[in-house]
Amino acid sequence: MKVNTQSVNFSADKKLLDFIQKRMDKLDLFYDKVIQADVYLKVENTSEKENKIFEARLSVPGDRFVVKKQCKTFEEGADTAVSSLERQLKKRKEKLRAHM
Repeated sequence: MKVNTQSVNFSADKKLLDFIQKRMDKLDLFYDKVIQADVYLKVENTSEKENKIFEARLSVPGDRFVVKKQCKTFEEGADTAVSSLERQLKKRKEKLRAHM
């Protein structure tokens, strides 16, 4: 799957980008018709510890899933966002099976 990653107001290191790619590739196990994924990494200027925002947009035929998570690290955000996307993809797959 093609994952377009954009980091806003900072540059993400290669290790983080590889981690995100690996996590997003796991979604192919649940739904094989994923067209592309857009990931946006943002850092908020606040004094809170949970200032990292991980936003993922997943394009599938006829639909689009958007997940936005705010966590302490981008890795944690990626994990929670991917698990949320997994649930949404499974639900979509079940709906498609019901219509057949």
